[in-house]
Amino acid sequence: MIPPGRLRRLADKAVPSRESIETNRWLKPVAGRVMHSALWRFTRRSVPRGVALGMLTGILVPMGQIPASAVLALPLRANIPAAAATTFLTNPFTTPPLWVAAYWLGSWMLGPRLSAGVLAGDTPGWLDWLLHRGGPALLTGLVTLAVVLAILGYFASALLWRWWIVRKRRRRLQLRRAAHPAAIVPRSR
Repeated sequence: MIPPGRLRRLADKAVPSRESIETNRWLKPVAGRVMHSALWRFTRRSVPRGVALGMLTGILVPMGQIPASAVLALPLRANIPAAAATTFLTNPFTTPPLWVAAYWLGSWMLGPRLSAGVLAGDTPGWLDWLLHRGGPALLTGLVTLAVVLAILGYFASALLWRWWIVRKRRRRLQLRRAAHPAAIVPRSR
């Protein structure tokens, strides 16, 4: 496991500075809106939104997932770094199994109607399969997986956030008790 301090230093190096974003010629027209502090602050509400948004855009948007997640984070008030980082769920190693699972899920969801086909053989075999069997199954499966994984990501990150805060509070209380054992009186409930 990477120590938190080291992880923080890696993130600080990887994330562009506020000044570089504000002076970027492509972002100048929307820099005021994009640089709103609520979109960059890690809070218990914005991070799960960012994770869910990153999952959706990472799976459903074929190219340019990070810009898409950043643009969609604006109206949703989602954390932009969390949304951008979560788009890396889809990468060259995870995309093929994800697409196979999506095709399998879509074929299962569409059922026997899919295997019957829609049009009779006026198109070549592979094109007929792509348009009438493979494409609809893959698209159905991708949308379903994206929505399910976004919901799971939202709740998992919210629970992880809660666990981290509780752990941090307990550690702080233990340090206080160790420093001043007689000064801290437990609260009555």
